[in-house]
Amino acid sequence: MGEEAIHMREDTTFSSNPKPHFVLVHGVSGGGWCWYKIRCLMENSGYKVSCVDLKGAGIDQADANSVLSFDEYNKPLMDFLSSLPDHEQVILVGHSAGGLSITQATHKLAKKIRLAVYVAATMLKLGFWTDQDIQDGVPDLSSFGDVYELGFGLGCDQPPTSAIIKKEFQRQIIYQMSPQEDSTLASMLLRPGPILALQSAQFKEEDDNGIDKVKRVYIKTMHDHVIKPQQQEAMINRWPPSQVYVLDTDHSPFFSSPFVLFGLLVKASASVGYV
Repeated sequence: MGEEAIHMREDTTFSSNPKPHFVLVHGVSGGGWCWYKIRCLMENSGYKVSCVDLKGAGIDQADANSVLSFDEYNKPLMDFLSSLPDHEQVILVGHSAGGLSITQATHKLAKKIRLAVYVAATMLKLGFWTDQDIQDGVPDLSSFGDVYELGFGLGCDQPPTSAIIKKEFQRQIIYQMSPQEDSTLASMLLRPGPILALQSAQFKEEDDNGIDKVKRVYIKTMHDHVIKPQQQEAMINRWPPSQVYVLDTDHSPFFSSPFVLFGLLVKASASVGYV
């Protein structure tokens, strides 16, 4: 991933009329591959795009059962942002649990971020501290039955360290409005996610309150079975973004409605001065 990231940073930029650099962050079990349709649309329109694989995700070779802290899980994103030139700002886009990743980045590297966009994402200013945070930000899939395949990297008598939705439930829960080809591709590429690490996502406000200086946009997904619309609305009400857009899609609009999602991301970029 390191070599790919360096290659992406060397892409041509437009100094006279700069276009935004979008950094796209996947959710649990996903990877940079989730964004392939959005990346294609963006690059064909002249935008700079980077798709990050978090620890144990995508083509990162770590085992999710060995990733036990959120800092470790999110380190590839933090390292990537830290490696950018001092003057460069990005539009950071997080899907699902990727919302936690971009929130941590905004706490720690606010000066690098022009805009944070949450797509069907967990948007909690300080992560998981209270029961309300868990109620609003953690998927509740109990209505579908026994959907998780769990990993116990610390032993069977300890809490699970990883989880993945069983193949027979994936389309029904995550991709019910997406093309069959995309849900098939996803079933081949999804990997267990480090749930113990994700549960430890807790943030503290930095002294300069930089996170409050970064503009946020939320994109709601109205037929979402993972982070349900009422959960999204609760998080929006608790920590209001500057703008809310609505998509009539499942949890995975990068598959089910890529053109509209692309248009909203470009529209959001215009709200912070890009053309």
